[in-house]
Amino acid sequence: MAKTINERMTVDFEGDFVVFLIGMRINKLWKIHKWLPVASAMPKMLRELSLNPGSGFLGFQTTGGISPVIIQYWRSFEHLEAYAKDRNSHHYPAWKAFNTKIRSNGDVGIWHETYKVRAGEYECIYNNMPKFGFGKIGELTPAAGKKESAGQRISKS
Repeated sequence: MAKTINERMTVDFEGDFVVFLIGMRINKLWKIHKWLPVASAMPKMLRELSLNPGSGFLGFQTTGGISPVIIQYWRSFEHLEAYAKDRNSHHYPAWKAFNTKIRSNGDVGIWHETYKVRAGEYECIYNNMPKFGFGKIGELTPAAGKKESAGQRISKS
């Protein structure tokens, strides 16, 4: 089990970034031959991205069980889109296979949401937690003084 940081922490991060949430939902558990390829595609993509610092991929956090959610952090939307469209990446064959074998038949669902975050327009808090989520991406600093409350942590533009 990861070591916890037993104090209130927040994240300092320089510049804009993108939060990309992606997940799947198994709708027909007995159709393992349909959902297993979908479930096994993402670890390959995450490994590929983690080994390529120039991709703009900053890191990820996985959560959930039978309906997993992967929270990804990217330097920009352009980086994310470039990866999604790269025919030489692990994403392209997985996307093509899904659209060929499953498409809209109801066996397994996929979804994603993308959020562009401007510099300083975020806030986060971690207490008694290991490095988690955005805390694995940016620099963890104590949530004290001018960073004590959520209102103080988020920029007021």
